[in-house]
Amino acid sequence: MKAVRLVIFVAAILPLMPLSGLVSVAAPPETRLMRYPDIRHDQVVFVYAEDLWIASTSGGQARRLTAHPGDELVPKFSPDGKWIAFTGQYDGNNDVFVVPTAGGEPKRLTYHPSDDMVLGWSPDGRILFRSNRSSDLPDYARLFLISPDGGVPEMLSVPRASLVSFSPDGQRIAYNFTSQEFRTWKRYRGGWKSPIAIFDLKRHSYETLPTTEAMDMFPMWHGNSVYFISDRDGVMNLYRCDLATKRVTKLTNYIEYDVKWPSLGPDAIVYENGGLLYSYDLNKNEPRKIPIYVASDEVTARPEFRHVGSRVNWWTISPTGARALFDARGDVFTVPAEHGSPRNLTNSPGVHEVAPAWSPDGKWIAYFSDRTGEYELCLQPQKGGDEVRVTTDGDTTRYRYLPVWSPDSKKIAYSDKKLRLWYVDIEKKEPVLVDTAEFNTRLSASWSPDSRWLAYAKPTNGTGKDAIYLYSVEQKKVNRVSEDLYDDGNPESSRSR
Repeated sequence: MKAVRLVIFVAAILPLMPLSGLVSVAAPPETRLMRYPDIRHDQVVFVYAEDLWIASTSGGQARRLTAHPGDELVPKFSPDGKWIAFTGQYDGNNDVFVVPTAGGEPKRLTYHPSDDMVLGWSPDGRILFRSNRSSDLPDYARLFLISPDGGVPEMLSVPRASLVSFSPDGQRIAYNFTSQEFRTWKRYRGGWKSPIAIFDLKRHSYETLPTTEAMDMFPMWHGNSVYFISDRDGVMNLYRCDLATKRVTKLTNYIEYDVKWPSLGPDAIVYENGGLLYSYDLNKNEPRKIPIYVASDEVTARPEFRHVGSRVNWWTISPTGARALFDARGDVFTVPAEHGSPRNLTNSPGVHEVAPAWSPDGKWIAYFSDRTGEYELCLQPQKGGDEVRVTTDGDTTRYRYLPVWSPDSKKIAYSDKKLRLWYVDIEKKEPVLVDTAEFNTRLSASWSPDSRWLAYAKPTNGTGKDAIYLYSVEQKKVNRVSEDLYDDGNPESSRSR
């Protein structure tokens, strides 16, 4: 009876309470790190956390299409919108798969041991992919077409190709014969730069489009124009080349993040910028952000215990030989040779520490840490304790490499991404520039036993031929000590005086 009266009382109170006080649902945050998008009318497909997802071009919550532990790459809608072709790493190799747009079991189409990378669809409804399966050289990819029903792939006549888009009639292609889409470098201007060209599959003719010294990538043929991305103004943006006049027009004006992985749909281009997805309307000539939310279980972001033995990147031995020092998965560890317990000296989730070095007096561990956003040289007592930051110029040196302690444990030499060799006094904390290489290398120094000299090898020409140099810490002077007759490297000072 009390229970009944209580229910009636609660029911009588609830209508008096404002509805907004009962439910408070925050808008879901926009998801970032979405990659390899493709678009078709009102749908967009993309890769997030190594799975395929599909969403409305208006935004909103995405729907998962795949959940295999293997990677999925570059999904592409079929011309009729019923299928999505993609590259799947399901069986230890990159192969071509298709999955229904509505969802279902992916179907494997290729079985060659070479990697097969999906590029799109032909106008007649076959899947276009690149592979080096028929090339004598490993970096010479050829183009193939395969039916979504499977069968033997047909090789196209173009000798070498990487990023490709068919003309509307399927008789020609716009393409890069090489590409750098998976490279981590930017603003590349070297010999691997490939212009965008038109290749006639019937006449076997070749014509390059207007180009500069910049990288032009991802050609997308729409009507009488070829769209592409280029870093000719410093940042990758979207451009259009009119095939009749050969006039090139810049379409977007991003200044912070590159336009990445653009893909052409029937009436829009979709691309990634700063981890978010955008569509460029080909009729209105304007970009629009697609506000997508991915309700993922984020299983790979959960805390877990990991065996790091296979992830050791750098190791050395303590001066007494009692412990080993190494870095793995962004932390610095010491481990006893026989007795004692292992120590995680840094234990810093979200911070990456690399290249540890033990001071000759056994007191300090030096390493590079990106806690500030750029790698800085830091110290920590070998038994653990407060971190001491030695350098503060990471925003100008960027990456640092190869720390080497002086025998008196007072100085550390290291190199950086800009081909420079430095040393720093750990008390003064003022880096001193030793030398700069003209040709590509990582300068690695060796200290003299009295800590007054640095010996190192530096290229003398573009062929990689090295000579030995000595640097006086007291005089701040560089002297070359070997001649041009030989290739000299890896100098080490004798421990005897």
